[in-house]
Amino acid sequence: MEIDIGNALAVEADPGLSEAALDALDERVAEAHDRIAAGREAGEFGYAALNLPERTDPGAIREAVAPLADSEAVLTVGIGGSALGAATVSAALGPSEVDHRVLDNVDPAHTREVLDGLPLSETAVNVVSRSGTTAETLATFLVVRDVMRAAGVDWTDRTVVTTGESGPLRELADEHDLPALDVPDGVPGRFSALSAVGLVPAAIRGHDIEGLLAGGRRAAESLAPSLFECPAYAYGAVAHGLEERGATVNAVMPYAERLEPFAEWFAQLWAESLGKDGRGQTPARALGATDQHSQLQLYRAGPRDKLVTLVRPRERPVLPVPEPDVEELAYLGGHDLGELLDAEFEATEASLAAAGRPNVRVELDRLDAESVGELLYGMEAACVLAGELAGVETFTQPAVEWGKRAARGLLGGGEFEEAAAVGSKTELRVE
Repeated sequence: MEIDIGNALAVEADPGLSEAALDALDERVAEAHDRIAAGREAGEFGYAALNLPERTDPGAIREAVAPLADSEAVLTVGIGGSALGAATVSAALGPSEVDHRVLDNVDPAHTREVLDGLPLSETAVNVVSRSGTTAETLATFLVVRDVMRAAGVDWTDRTVVTTGESGPLRELADEHDLPALDVPDGVPGRFSALSAVGLVPAAIRGHDIEGLLAGGRRAAESLAPSLFECPAYAYGAVAHGLEERGATVNAVMPYAERLEPFAEWFAQLWAESLGKDGRGQTPARALGATDQHSQLQLYRAGPRDKLVTLVRPRERPVLPVPEPDVEELAYLGGHDLGELLDAEFEATEASLAAAGRPNVRVELDRLDAESVGELLYGMEAACVLAGELAGVETFTQPAVEWGKRAARGLLGGGEFEEAAAVGSKTELRVE
């Protein structure tokens, strides 16, 4: 992974970072790096996530999913970090003979449509919940289990579980002798993509999970006490520095369809980790070149409150554009779609720079397992660094927990004062 921060400098952008500001940031990066290194060494909560490439055992994952090797599809049932990492990894690594679908919402219409479209007797059900009590995940799994029973499918032959050491899901796995993997200790869900939480579907689909972990290790080895020597820290430090100067929105725009779920994964990572104490960049998701025709107008000519993060692989498949019959389109002949997409990338980058809007380029060698692992780890490290620089509690999510308690109380799952707040809603109805 390589980061180009040139278009985030004050000589190019407003807001932007001067050389003096970068040097001052670099001193703080060195201090933050020491804190991160100490947290990793001690295996502290949250910091332990940056040890996953070394801790995760791909052999254990492959052994657990071996009974599901005949699957034609994988259905991941989870929510938030228990689903986004798996979806991102599977999409980024490309097509497989095994389809991957995700149920990470409790929309009944969507759930029914997904289940109706699956070959249930050949579908592996991948259920993920650290606590084993996540309302959305467990409710959906109960529906999936019931639908499989109604179809005459033994759900116990088709299910793999990833959960904590205890809880209802662990008890269910023990009772029915289901293959079960552990959610790693000390790792928040949004930082768990490079563990069983994110890798089970990829393993069933035949992807190179060893390569993903190797890419993560490569990124871990690049961590250094200077933003000028470490791509991950360069990104995290610049994003933080720009936020302090008014860039409170971070629009992540990959130029590869297979990386579209990555933007959603990044959104959770950035929002849930850094959105505290009145701080944090609001992540926006875009897709190049599609959203040049829908969002770029705002990014180039709207409020000066955005950092645009442009992501692309350097290598792409070749798909030639046929020679056109129309004179006006003659310039397209002799090129391929990848060249066109790269031209769109560079034009967007130049367009933003010409308007003085800060943007950062993130480049991968190619969309293979090692590069994807490097990207995911790099962004996690960038997020941890940004949290250190902002002085927030990166690894907690109190606002999310508030909503969980309120919802559980509304459903009769206990007495929670947060549920009472729902009834005190101020109303001003217009009909």
